[in-house]
Amino acid sequence: MTADETTIVERAREFLAGHDPDAMGREAFLRARYDAGLAWVHFPPGLGGLGAPRGLQAVVEREFDGTPQLDVGRQAIGLGMAAPTLLTFGTEEQKRRFLRPLWTGEELWCQLFSEPGAGSDLATLATRAVRDGDDWVVDGQKVWTSGAHMARWAIMVARTDPDVPKHQGLTYFVCDMHASGVEVRPLRQITGEAEFNEVFLTGVRLPDTLRLGAVGEGWRVAQTTLMNERVAIGGTPGRRGGGMMALITETWRTRPELRTHDLHRRLLELWVEAEVTRLAAVRLREQLAAGTPGPEGSGMKLAFARLNQALSGAEVELLREEGLAYDDWTFRRSDTVDFVGRGPGYRYLRAKGNSIEGGTSEILRTIVAERVLGLPAEPRADKDVPWKDLPR
Repeated sequence: MTADETTIVERAREFLAGHDPDAMGREAFLRARYDAGLAWVHFPPGLGGLGAPRGLQAVVEREFDGTPQLDVGRQAIGLGMAAPTLLTFGTEEQKRRFLRPLWTGEELWCQLFSEPGAGSDLATLATRAVRDGDDWVVDGQKVWTSGAHMARWAIMVARTDPDVPKHQGLTYFVCDMHASGVEVRPLRQITGEAEFNEVFLTGVRLPDTLRLGAVGEGWRVAQTTLMNERVAIGGTPGRRGGGMMALITETWRTRPELRTHDLHRRLLELWVEAEVTRLAAVRLREQLAAGTPGPEGSGMKLAFARLNQALSGAEVELLREEGLAYDDWTFRRSDTVDFVGRGPGYRYLRAKGNSIEGGTSEILRTIVAERVLGLPAEPRADKDVPWKDLPR
């Protein structure tokens, strides 16, 4: 055990000796853990961390096993995307205001990026933010917004200068989801539920103190969010044979009457692919511990989507007509994200979204080709054209 690790272990055990979650309650326990610098140890002191190496987070989680945990299904966007963006581009006041309730889950976050005419090509987005004194007035429409119906805050990109090329006229904001003019409408999915939403913004006034980064540098700030998003989706830690693979192999072991030679061969191939993907995710997270995420996260997100869809399809094929049965089509507003919940029919349908959410597979392949493999860039006729002159 290194000196750093010993210090972290001692600090965690000292904290646990003085804080009984059963007596304190979950939220109070999490607030105290944040204040002790044991939330995310690589964050600065006073912001939930100790300024320690990021790799020591695993040591903290091991010591806090069995104590109240974060609800990752509800907090994924805040923890995985908003927090690293706030840490990199936020003012000290913004960091102190937002990070603590974000980490404890007392305030949930969503991401106002995609639009009806700007999803795959995010830089073409049309939501406008116009300066009015100390405020910005925002008008536009966002779509495919996970968890907007529960969110207190959102990270948002808006166009603040239509007279310059599309990547240069964007500015990044924190949007108050309780502000006048914010309307959230559910989008019913193929599963019957509504994790996603449309968000209409009509004359929404946001103070300039909610801007992240400089005016016109929204694309640069958004890249930090997007790189972290792909690591959050594709690089999530998993155990060998866990997740979707655990479900299908359990059926294989307990239902010998369903086995066929072809499915056996396919399951073996998927097992190898799942293990390669898991180990690549481990390596990616180690690279992340040494710095900020790079374009390699796009490759992991691609692999995750392809594997999840292949596994859920193989499970339905293995179960035959039983796998096609669906538990409940009742419309519901999901309050969490669960890729493996409910049953095989749900998993099969839900996995279809994996190649759209968090960046489409087509866009991610372009990023991998150009920024990881160094292949020639696609011709871009709109590169130097003012956004207002682009055909729409």
